[in-house]
Amino acid sequence: MNLICYLSNGYPSITSSKEMAGHYADAGCDIIEIDFPAHDPFLESEFIANRMHVALEACADYEKYMEGMAETKKNLPNTRFILLAYEATVLEIGYERFIAFCRKNEFKDIILVGQKDDTTKNRFIADGMGVSCYVQFQMLPEEVASAKDSNGFVYMQGKPGEGQVNPDYPTLKDCIAHLRAQGITRPIYCGVGIHTPEDAKMAREAGADGIFVGSAVLKLHDDIPAMSKTIQAFKAQC
Repeated sequence: MNLICYLSNGYPSITSSKEMAGHYADAGCDIIEIDFPAHDPFLESEFIANRMHVALEACADYEKYMEGMAETKKNLPNTRFILLAYEATVLEIGYERFIAFCRKNEFKDIILVGQKDDTTKNRFIADGMGVSCYVQFQMLPEEVASAKDSNGFVYMQGKPGEGQVNPDYPTLKDCIAHLRAQGITRPIYCGVGIHTPEDAKMAREAGADGIFVGSAVLKLHDDIPAMSKTIQAFKAQC
């Protein structure tokens, strides 16, 4: 099972993000989810949104972010990357410029958020980018159908919130089995609720192909040894 760690791009600087990516890889992270900081990160937690705002205050030039991401990928040839971008950010950069950047640097997977409709998503799919699809623990039929129709990995909610358990699929294992029964053979990565190594073990036993770890790692950026031990502890359960 793959360990995917979230990297706040540009926080507190683009240079520090490049260095942090190296620490992630050294500690055993398989895939790095790296964001384009958004001017209006309305879907993020206050913690992540604040980091995006700080990054953009330090540098608002997306060209610099793309240069840093290209360099990071070049320096870590054995590490895979997932891009996270708001649709508004993609359009601000310019779709053609954005897809050219992805092609040149072989970024192949994206979490596209904040969409007004499916126009940009469909352009990415037509251009060969794998676009993820989020499925909540309720296993809503429309979200399952969307996952079937997409071409990227499935981002499966790892743990339910209050009132989110579907009696037909009460456990994560049941949810993943249902997605597989629909003919989805693409990777299923679990996030949202994965906070501890024990959660990682639960996801692995449920059949997940990978887990997303965010704040548990991000909050230790000022203590690299502790952060590395945390990543190693998660990886040990993968």
